[in-house]
Amino acid sequence: MDDKMFRAINGLAGRCTPLDMLMILISNKIRFVFMIVLIFMWFRKCSQKVTTNAITSAIVTMIIHIVMKIMYFRPRPFINRCVGILIPAKTNSSFPSKHTLLVFAISTSIFLRDRFLGMIMWGLSMLTGLSRIWVGHHYPSDIIGSALIGSITSIFVDYYSKLAEACKGAKSE
Repeated sequence: MDDKMFRAINGLAGRCTPLDMLMILISNKIRFVFMIVLIFMWFRKCSQKVTTNAITSAIVTMIIHIVMKIMYFRPRPFINRCVGILIPAKTNSSFPSKHTLLVFAISTSIFLRDRFLGMIMWGLSMLTGLSRIWVGHHYPSDIIGSALIGSITSIFVDYYSKLAEACKGAKSE
């Protein structure tokens, strides 16, 4: 199933140059959109907590990423198969996808406090995951698993952040 879904998505690569260029752009540069959104949110005083949670979630997911890469190796699709690869990639483990982990960690943190902007960011996160399959770097299960890990991490960070706020409020009373 994973291989069939990969081939269906990656098989579209190389057929439409403007679409390929868009997927390469998303795959390589979308992180800057996320950084800009976080910077703007930081300067909105009411959104500083969201930004802090998003950065914390990103750091925690990077730690998870490092640990998982040490403990588990899954070859990238282009290692064992003849697939369309649009941009060069490292030959390290395919799972988890660092790009997908980070964008879902940030977008979920935003969604938990700002539904409208969070939905937009989730859409961009899904496009990021799709682009990673399109360019030939990851399997669909790598993307789905990374999205779940990034999102769950953000939910835990948000929960503990609210718990810390509640404890802080109880102490000041």
